[in-house]
Amino acid sequence: MPIDKESTSKHEFRISLGDHQKAERDVQGAGGGGLHGTYLAYNNPTLSTSSETINNFRNRNDSAYLGSNDFIVIDTTKKHSSTVEAIKSVVPWVKTKAQNACTKKLLYRRLPILSWLPRYDSACAVGDLVAGITVGLTVIPQALAYANIAGLPTEYGLYSSFLGTFVYIFMGSCKDVPMGPSAISALMTFQAINGYGPEYAILLSFLSGIVLLLMGILGLGFLIDFVSGPVASGFTSAVALIIVTSQVKDVLGVRASGGTFVATWKSLFEDIHNTRAWDATLGVVCIAVLLILRIIGSMKVGPSDPIEEPTRLQKLINNTLWLIGTGRNAILVIVCGFIGYSFHLNGPTPFKLIGAVPPGLPSVKVPPFGIDKVVNGTVISQSFTEMVSNLGGAIIVLPLIIILENIAVCKAFANGKMVDATQEFIAIGVCNIANSFVQAFPSTGSLSRSAVNNSSGVRTPLGGLYTSILVVLALLFFTPYFFYIPKATLAGVIIAAVIFMVEVKVVKPMWRSKKSDLVLGFTTFIACLVLALEIGILVGIGINLLFILYHAARPKITVEKLTSNGGTEYLMLTPDRCLIFPSVDYVRNLVTKQSIRQGIPVVIDCSHIYGADYTAATVIEILTQDFVAREQPLFFYNLKPSVCSVFEGLSPKGFVVYYNENELDVLLKKRSSIKIEIESK
Repeated sequence: MPIDKESTSKHEFRISLGDHQKAERDVQGAGGGGLHGTYLAYNNPTLSTSSETINNFRNRNDSAYLGSNDFIVIDTTKKHSSTVEAIKSVVPWVKTKAQNACTKKLLYRRLPILSWLPRYDSACAVGDLVAGITVGLTVIPQALAYANIAGLPTEYGLYSSFLGTFVYIFMGSCKDVPMGPSAISALMTFQAINGYGPEYAILLSFLSGIVLLLMGILGLGFLIDFVSGPVASGFTSAVALIIVTSQVKDVLGVRASGGTFVATWKSLFEDIHNTRAWDATLGVVCIAVLLILRIIGSMKVGPSDPIEEPTRLQKLINNTLWLIGTGRNAILVIVCGFIGYSFHLNGPTPFKLIGAVPPGLPSVKVPPFGIDKVVNGTVISQSFTEMVSNLGGAIIVLPLIIILENIAVCKAFANGKMVDATQEFIAIGVCNIANSFVQAFPSTGSLSRSAVNNSSGVRTPLGGLYTSILVVLALLFFTPYFFYIPKATLAGVIIAAVIFMVEVKVVKPMWRSKKSDLVLGFTTFIACLVLALEIGILVGIGINLLFILYHAARPKITVEKLTSNGGTEYLMLTPDRCLIFPSVDYVRNLVTKQSIRQGIPVVIDCSHIYGADYTAATVIEILTQDFVAREQPLFFYNLKPSVCSVFEGLSPKGFVVYYNENELDVLLKKRSSIKIEIESK
């Protein structure tokens, strides 16, 4: 809005002695400030004048005085005269978005294979081959075990381990992530399907993929930021204990069921008298052997000085130890399979075996959007809406958890590089959609397999190709031999892997850093043990949000009694964060209390206030009116222009802003002279 130059020159100080109302109104605009002899404080009898001054101030090159870019004053003076014009205005925006979606840069981001494939060489091929085979030997026994956790037949673990891994080659942004079932995804699938059968798990994979894909396209990845470190640690630790509990029944050879930690242990104790000695012995021995092999895999022979080069024999021994430690699951499963086979040939086995696994690849078909079940000779039909209703909140919570696990894996092996979370949302979403067409349950990246992949020297995501081939070969040729694998062995594989997921090591540093975070972590941990997992983590997130809201509603305010250059005492109040609706009443009460107690001019240092809302503006208006009524000076120091425009929207009385500490005495003198003139009149 243009302003007359003559009025602008008088803008520094204007007062009419003939009208008390005018005098009172102009008091609010009396202010001064300057930098290098130029006034930067401003009057604000009306919003237009002050806004113009802010614009002039904003045009300066002194970037230290500019407000946050998150709060921008937008010109809304141009209004659309009709709905047609409003629709027409959207067309250029849609056109721009469409053009941006068809660029080469975006294509390379959405298909990362286009970036690394042209640079692929023989060294990459060798590294990927070794890593892919090594991960394949790890994923096959894990897949068999994770299907047991999910409460599904054994073959469904293998169904979940090959197509998603192949799709991730094209769309994955992290070379270390081998797609497949994980302990967390399997347990959450078990709780979600609640015994309804494999059809529900397949549909859950499809819906999880759709949710993740939509979140990636719509840019909703920020939702996982609401899962803080303490909440994630409590959730992961609870998951580990629940998984261990679910496998105790196979170690002991007893029957047990239950959807939660407490319910499972209750069921275990009811059948504990039927413990099978052979199963228990084999399970305990398997766990001990796996832990010993894990230690062997981390051992190294040779010189302790890293500068000194080990001999060829020492390198061979180290590589052999590493291979034994890495392939410990496959080694144990093969050995125990031979033991089960030998017992089976000589009569009934003393321990429980997996049993028959259907040979061949799964049939490719559309996920079940409705099923017909025969119960006691009666055919019961369940529609798609009924199936979705039975799955409940797991349709939203499970995708968030598995993508959180996957992104955590990506960050762990990023080596300081940026992780493209949006691309991971899209990639994991498409992988799960593809998996649902081969009868798989929800899958994601696994930290244990990623560690094996990284230590095996993987170079690109193409290592997943060899892992997929191994899983396919296992389905085609080795499923008859899976019959002889003892259940106690698979339970031992799971227990030996997940016990390290209990994050005991974070307790001590969390206690030292911030005790309230430890309380939050323990609360989430207990909630996940007692309640269903999706409810438990929602409880943790909810309590975390309450903590955040409380801190937002109770900003810390520093109170100092200072003396200006002219010798005037004043009270400096410094809030440490933005002023938004939960906190403004608290700030107002504290400012009022301190100002009445001291009875001297008050300055609010706004250096840390980068944002405000309408509620804050109304409270500031009331606050300034209170100070005017008490005839006590109130000034705002270093207020960001973007925040100032929010406050000025209500044209508060007595609202004075300055930006130079040297101008405080000038402002106080002007206030005194105005008061004297008003009283004399």
